[in-house]
Amino acid sequence: MNREALNALKHEIASEEKVKVCFGNMFIKFPKAKTKEMIQRDQEQLDKEINNLRQALKDKLNRLNELQGKPELTGYNLSPLSSDEVRSINHLMKR
Repeated sequence: MNREALNALKHEIASEEKVKVCFGNMFIKFPKAKTKEMIQRDQEQLDKEINNLRQALKDKLNRLNELQGKPELTGYNLSPLSSDEVRSINHLMKR
């Protein structure tokens, strides 16, 4: 939802200075720039929490496999490529 809101603020409502933001069951008018900043900070916090939970899950799964005497899952600790890495690979592939 945050990414959709940021995209809407970026493209759809370019002329308005204030936008309506829902807090609980109330809509409040806020300056567009302040709203965008709040949503970006919120999304950054959510991304951090998601990454922490993913790492904790990986650690717990490794511990479970260790306790069961199973080998560690190969490839399970891989992380996805960043957008810069993907762009670099695409650039190299076009040559």
